[in-house]
Amino acid sequence: MEKIMILLLIVIYIAFIGLGIPDSLFGVAWPSMYQQFNLRVSTANYIIILTCLGTIVSSLNSSRLIHRYGTAKITIASTLLTSISLLGISVSPNIWWIFILSFPLGLGAGAIDTALNNYVALHYSASQMSFLHCFYGFGVLAGPYFMSVLLKNNFTWQNGYQIAFLIQVIITVILFSSLQLWPYNTEQKLDEKKENKKALRIIEVLKIPGVKLTCLIFIATCTIETTCGVWGSTFLVNSRFMTAANAAQGITFYYLGMFIGRLCSGIMNSRLNSWTVIFIGHIFLLIGIFLVFIPVQNLVVLIGLLFIGFGNSIMYPNFVFLTPINFGQKNSQSIMGIQMTASYFGTLFMTPIFGVIAQHYSTGLFPYYLLIACLIMALATMKLKNQVNKHKHTL
Repeated sequence: MEKIMILLLIVIYIAFIGLGIPDSLFGVAWPSMYQQFNLRVSTANYIIILTCLGTIVSSLNSSRLIHRYGTAKITIASTLLTSISLLGISVSPNIWWIFILSFPLGLGAGAIDTALNNYVALHYSASQMSFLHCFYGFGVLAGPYFMSVLLKNNFTWQNGYQIAFLIQVIITVILFSSLQLWPYNTEQKLDEKKENKKALRIIEVLKIPGVKLTCLIFIATCTIETTCGVWGSTFLVNSRFMTAANAAQGITFYYLGMFIGRLCSGIMNSRLNSWTVIFIGHIFLLIGIFLVFIPVQNLVVLIGLLFIGFGNSIMYPNFVFLTPINFGQKNSQSIMGIQMTASYFGTLFMTPIFGVIAQHYSTGLFPYYLLIACLIMALATMKLKNQVNKHKHTL
């Protein structure tokens, strides 16, 4: 049984690599895209919004679909949908087809994210959850890498999307081949009763004590993550007076911190409980933001970004893992979908809000914005822990 569980975990890790590749592919391809179609640079916002809306829709409906069809089938169907969307984008004759295909691309990503996060939270350890998100990080790094290699060798962005399509097809085949492993693992690890199969409505989920707090935490951590990713370089150029080239290199400190954080979280989870690891993450996050505040040598700011990436990256996988522990296994799938939706809300709305602030005031407010999100997350975390302990006997 242990070998089957390990084999299935490897398959899930591979699926998460596939989840990460499309997420980072668009940013690298866009400079070539908008020039080819003679568009404004800002047109990218519409594609991002459509993709994000698709992800939100699938996250909100994931609980009902997974309860009906099972995690394995939803994951396979979603990966296949992602594959078809990537292929369609690669052969799109104009931007309107890319708009249309961005929505199903988001649909596929949201369902995979919700389904596999909940499955690993139920059947595996906190350490394995953190390593799962390490593989997502590998996919995020791999997408821009092979796209940049293709563009440097006179290939097109379409070729990059076609390679991503082929990778997704291979992953779909691997998932389909592993189909028989899922029921075995589920029956051994979780003997669900019929009454636990019912998916909760959104209003019912939000009435569960602590759910609103965990949604606030997911909004805050994703606000920090995407604000750093989108506006970090601009802050370094406008407020720390780096050149654009140095800022582009400097922001890699943040992404390096994210990768190291997920890796270290997996190691720490084997010795410490998730709440303790989350507390450690908050400390590193606050130190990082403090270092970014200091208007001294740029190296200090870059170390601050490294610490921010490290500390914040710990939050997501640990709070995901705690979902069935905090709210009970029978509610975990429904709550997981709401949490994923909250995280995409942070990406869709809170990051652009800083863009408006920076445009009308100053990019120098970057660390203040991060600090506010961090403090909100810290307060919500403390209140959630107290509330979970208070209501634990009812789960």
